Amino acid sequence: MSTTKAPGKLDTIRALLATAEDPRTPESEAELARKRAFEMMAKYGVEEAMLSDGQPSRDAVTARYIDLPNPWSMSRVRLICFIAQNVGCKAVHMGVRGNVRRVHIVGHESDIQRAEVLYTSLLIQMLGGLNAQVVPYGVRSARAWRNSWTIGFIERVIERLKAIEQAARAAASGETSATGRSGELVLADRDAMVEAAYRKEHPHVRHSRGSYSGSGYGDGAAAGNRADIGGTRRIGAQTAGALAA
Repeated sequence: MSTTKAPGKLDTIRALLATAEDPRTPESEAELARKRAFEMMAKYGVEEAMLSDGQPSRDAVTARYIDLPNPWSMSRVRLICFIAQNVGCKAVHMGVRGNVRRVHIVGHESDIQRAEVLYTSLLIQMLGGLNAQVVPYGVRSARAWRNSWTIGFIERVIERLKAIEQAARAAASGETSATGRSGELVLADRDAMVEAAYRKEHPHVRHSRGSYSGSGYGDGAAAGNRADIGGTRRIGAQTAGALAA
């Protein structure tokens, strides 16, 4: 197993994603760039979990505030929170701070970094898809329809991430860390450390799935089904619950 560590790998992943999202890049080349980026991200996630076992300072649990602007700030909150929770982190929406919504993410440094990379890529896809939509004739509220479209997109993407996570955990369970522990035990311990740190920061947080109105959910879910999240390759080290409010 390689011992190469970020920032080098994440810099390469970001460069590949930038190539993929550039409208001047031919689609065939963009697809290859996405494929390579997510393959590298998956390998990086597994390596960091296993190589950091027994070395808590190598990939310590930390926390980060992220401010999300308009337009569609609440959709951005949903996207980053659910992604974070599916790559081994915990996230809570702290509410409005001035002109932005603030999210607090707790997790291992490498997992927070991966959450940010994946969020950036999927946000581009979500907003690009939303901007391309034509609201159906007869819809009473175009904004409600568009809001429900983003929720459909996000929920379908998260369903796919959960499926990837289940397969990744099963594959990692047979690996052995540098200390001789199984991948299953290593990942479980990482989950427990993040949970403890999160509960210390937010002992009274409540969880809610939220609600929405509008009929664009199905179209958004279809777009989420098409979104490139790296096929069946590993994205993270944890599946988790609903959006914290």
